[in-house]
Parts: sequence; structure tokens; C-alpha cells
Amino acid sequence: MLEISNISAHYGGVRALADVSIKQDEGEILALIGGNGAGKTTLLNLISGIIKPSRGNIIFRGKDILSLPPEKIVELGIIQVPESRHVFGPLTVRENLELGAYRRRGKQNKEKIRDDFKNILQLFPILEKRLKQRAETLSGGEQQMLAIGRALMGRPNLLLLDEPSLGLAPLVVKEIIFVIEKLRKEGTTILLVEQNAKAALKISDRAYVLETGRIRVQGKASDLMENEAVKKAYLG
Repeated sequence: MLEISNISAHYGGVRALADVSIKQDEGEILALIGGNGAGKTTLLNLISGIIKPSRGNIIFRGKDILSLPPEKIVELGIIQVPESRHVFGPLTVRENLELGAYRRRGKQNKEKIRDDFKNILQLFPILEKRLKQRAETLSGGEQQMLAIGRALMGRPNLLLLDEPSLGLAPLVVKEIIFVIEKLRKEGTTILLVEQNAKAALKISDRAYVLETGRIRVQGKASDLMENEAVKKAYLG
């Protein structure tokens, strides 16, 4: 479904990624783990077209997407939930969710959009109580739920999640992880960037470990859970 080949990227003269290659199958949860500055968010931004690489290729469902602008990549169904949520603060929860379905607007999709709206509220019941509330007044956990819900309203073929548990209370993290597991069972393809390596590996099929812009370890998530180097560096 997604094939990244020999991608390198730089910010000015600083190398962020070096010859990174990744493959992801449809319906799979793939985790990217690593410390701050490892290049995880850079990789997601490359896939989304927000930044361009200095070399390499990104193929999505057989199509080269490197030359496409971000809005065209979204039209292909690649939707990112960025780190720090970035909800539209002055807009209500309802308006944020409705904006998530912007690319699907049309008479033929009205009923499907309504159904998806209901499904999001079932996934995140607290949002139903906040529909008329401005997004900027929500707690951090509620904003994260809203950001994920907004992305799901776009019916993603590939959902990019950037640090969904960052800065959240443990109980909220459990709820977010539960939703990701449910999405997995429903067949949603997810590329998950997460510093909470233990949580990420528990819910993923496979994983890559990024360190200073390079892939250091890769394999089945269950195998990485038992890898001594991974345990020492990331699992405590």
C-alpha cells in the first residue's frame, strides 16, 4: 500500500532522515518509535507533502506522490493527525468534525457523512456533549479525540497519527489506545508515531525504530518487544 524508498531529508544543512525505506500493507498498524529528533514527524510530513525530500521515492497504491501538493495527497485519502492536535480553536466541535468531511461534500455523500458523524460520537461520547462548545475550550484529551474524529470524517485510506498520547493523562491515553485498537479491527490502515514505545508495540503489527534519521531495527512488533536493545532503550 505504502512504499518509501531511500528517503533523505534536510532542514537547511542539517540531515533529518538518511536513506529510510519503509513498507506498509493495507489494514496494518505500523509503528515508528524513537526519541526526540529521530525523524519520525519529518517522515509523516514527507508522506503528507508538507515538506519535500532531498532524495528518494514515496509510492502510495502504485502512485508516485512526491510531486503532489498536500491537498492532492489528502484527496488520495492520506490524512494526518498532527502532533499537538491543531484543532480549529474558534470553531465548535461540530464545525471541526464537519470540516473533516470537506473533500467528501456532495449530495451523494450526505447520508454517509451523517452516518460517519454518528459513528465518531459513538467512538468519543464526550464529544457529543461538547458539540456546541468551541474547540479551544476543550481539555487536551478532548482536543486529541476531536483531532482524530475530524481525520476519520475524511474516511482515510491511510491514517497518520503523530504522538496521539503526548501530554495526556493515563486514563485518556488508555481511551485513545482503545480507539486505535478498534479502528484496527475495522480495517483502518494506521501509521503510528509514538514515543510511548510499549503502548505502540502492543497495538501494532510491525514497527521500525528510528534513531538520528536512520532505521536501526525493524520487524514484528511482538519481536521488538523482546529485543534486548529495544527493551533497554525504549521499554524501561
